[in-house]
Amino acid sequence: MSQPPARRTVLRGAALVGAAGFGVAACSGGGSDESSATPAEPVALGAAAEVPVGGAKLYRESRLLVSQPEKGQYKCFSAKCTHAGCVLDKIERNQGNCPCHGSRFDVTTGKVIQGPASKPLPEVPVKAEGGKLIAG
Repeated sequence: MSQPPARRTVLRGAALVGAAGFGVAACSGGGSDESSATPAEPVALGAAAEVPVGGAKLYRESRLLVSQPEKGQYKCFSAKCTHAGCVLDKIERNQGNCPCHGSRFDVTTGKVIQGPASKPLPEVPVKAEGGKLIAG
């Protein structure tokens, strides 16, 4: 009659399977859920003057980015990378950077500049009211 495996062997195997499964899920490339890109309720982002003309501002806590391609014209996009759902961490040279896998996005169009992401950032409605930006 064979002996059951030692408890330590079983736990070590479970940890390896769990870690491998997490790694696959975390970098599956399945993309983020675009339906969650638009806030369920309007979000007050702050003063419209904080977004530079010809540039953009990242609102990490709201998972949004807003650009102002021309004076008074605002465009808003989800700041969740379409590759694995990580939130963009910075804007450099009008490109939003994903810290997880290096995807880069044009902040004025949402288009992918560098993969692994293959889908553009989803656009989110935005308006300026009384000098304040409201998304959603």
